[in-house]
Amino acid sequence: MEQDIFHGNKFDMMTTNIAESVNAMLIAEREYPVASIFNLIAKRFDEIFRERSAYVLKCKDNKFVPAAKKILRDNMSEGDSFYIENISGDKSQYTVFGSGSTAKVDLLETSCSCRKFDLVKISYYHAMATLRSKHSDDCGLRVYDYSSPLYKVE
Repeated sequence: MEQDIFHGNKFDMMTTNIAESVNAMLIAEREYPVASIFNLIAKRFDEIFRERSAYVLKCKDNKFVPAAKKILRDNMSEGDSFYIENISGDKSQYTVFGSGSTAKVDLLETSCSCRKFDLVKISYYHAMATLRSKHSDDCGLRVYDYSSPLYKVE
């Protein structure tokens, strides 16, 4: 029978796994003074952050991180099947028809009636179809303007 998370086996197991991970990382340094161990921990984290920084710099040619680029590619493919209409005549408001639904996209407000564009803050397939309709050849570059800077490499 499992015990309470704060008083029993689950908490102990989690603590043991973390302790085992740190012990494995510091196995050779266990006999050093505590201050040396803390310096080694700081050094190891510095190495990890440098590796990640190097990875980001390697991706610097791309504006978005790889995961965001994949989402954009998928959304662009999905948006190819939609029909776009500028019913209001406003250059930023479009109606998107397709997949058995209708959505209203406002590029100026970066919002969509399906709310996915609003929540994810990246050009979702309704917005992607709208951008393709509005900017045609320049669509690939304009996507960056309509997505959150949170997805950018820098």
